[in-house]
Amino acid sequence: MEWLAALPPLAALLVAVLTRNVYWALGFAIFLSEMFMAGLNPAMGALSSIDRAAGVFSDAGNTRVLMFCLIIGALIAYLERANAFGAMVIWLSRTGLAGGPKRAGFVTALSGVIIFVETNVSLLATGLLGRRLFDRTGLSRARLAYVIDSTCAPISVLVLLNGWGAFVLGLLATNGVEAPLGVLVESVPLNAYALLTVGIVFLVVLTNRSIGPMREADARIAAASTEEADTSEEGSLLAFVLPMLILVGGSIGFMAWTGGGNILAGSGSRSILWAVCLATAAAFILLWVRRQPAKELIDSGFKGMGDLLPAVTIIFMALALGDSLRALGTGAFIAQLASTMPYDWAIPAILFLAASVTSFTTGTSWGTYGILVPLAIPLAVGAGVPLPLALAAVLGGGVFGDHCSPISDTTIIASLASGCDHIEHVRTQLPYALIAGAGAILFYLAAGLLWS
Repeated sequence: MEWLAALPPLAALLVAVLTRNVYWALGFAIFLSEMFMAGLNPAMGALSSIDRAAGVFSDAGNTRVLMFCLIIGALIAYLERANAFGAMVIWLSRTGLAGGPKRAGFVTALSGVIIFVETNVSLLATGLLGRRLFDRTGLSRARLAYVIDSTCAPISVLVLLNGWGAFVLGLLATNGVEAPLGVLVESVPLNAYALLTVGIVFLVVLTNRSIGPMREADARIAAASTEEADTSEEGSLLAFVLPMLILVGGSIGFMAWTGGGNILAGSGSRSILWAVCLATAAAFILLWVRRQPAKELIDSGFKGMGDLLPAVTIIFMALALGDSLRALGTGAFIAQLASTMPYDWAIPAILFLAASVTSFTTGTSWGTYGILVPLAIPLAVGAGVPLPLALAAVLGGGVFGDHCSPISDTTIIASLASGCDHIEHVRTQLPYALIAGAGAILFYLAAGLLWS
């Protein structure tokens, strides 16, 4: 009956597609998972689902994620109140850095590459900037969500001077890999999915072309928009630059501090929460010194938080589902399937697929790495597969599944940061992810044949 472990995430996908309601999808999957663990007792499954949801807050990291997603709503409200986005867009347009759709897309994608220290920082900072740039140049929010999502995790898993690198290094070391840093560095040029995804993003923004559902979304925006001169009131460029510098710089500084001088050892969730709080406080003070009433600012902040409550609820439910699926053993079941592959030359491709399915069904790259890296190491060593190749397949597969999954936390945050409907983001990003995923599979099959 181990196959039952794969049903809840599949049910979540089916319900999401049929109803286009991610709340129903996540809630039903949580209930199904808990009911299976309760011996198919629906009453106990329902009660256990409530306990599982409450248990999300027992993890400080989860609580911090939910807190900063709420607080970022207040920050957005303050930046909007200061017309900070408009001021930044006007400045970029006047300098010619973002004077058209191609340049606007390029600036946003480049920001996602530069801000590699933490995935949520990258998503939020580039999303906040890109909203007004894309609106001004007639580009869809769906394309913005795709651009920031597809430069965030891929860059994080390629640069690795962040929490991702520290986490994977720890996994390699605890599983007996000698010289884990060397293995990790050698895996970077072999991470086919991440490299293909970043390449496709820049191809899309520089050609200003789209395919599939993304083309439909872009066409709707193009038909609805008209060229107009900017008649918005003068905004404050400082009100954008200062909070963003605090958000990004504070995150880096706090990661170095919490890591005892080593950014890789720092706490990402704690650092981003502290940085968001400071950035929001700075935005509040900038408005207050401009003689805006404190009571109005407080009310505006709470309204901004309230605007993001639906998205935060999705993240909360996704975290609860992830915990439930780990307890059910979904990831372990999928990882076990990969180890039964009889052809050694196919191991890199099978590891990529196993990581993709695990990440897709559980909604987490890091959880996938925690499950599959301990499996991939002995599997690669036993079959003689180069460790960097096996590791790259797992790392890339985890990001691929994340990009396709409607229950992935980073995918949800990308939707939140860009102001795009979540299901539309998943649907419009999927063709690009599948193209890069297919290319990665072919690469790992070819690499396996060459190695054997």
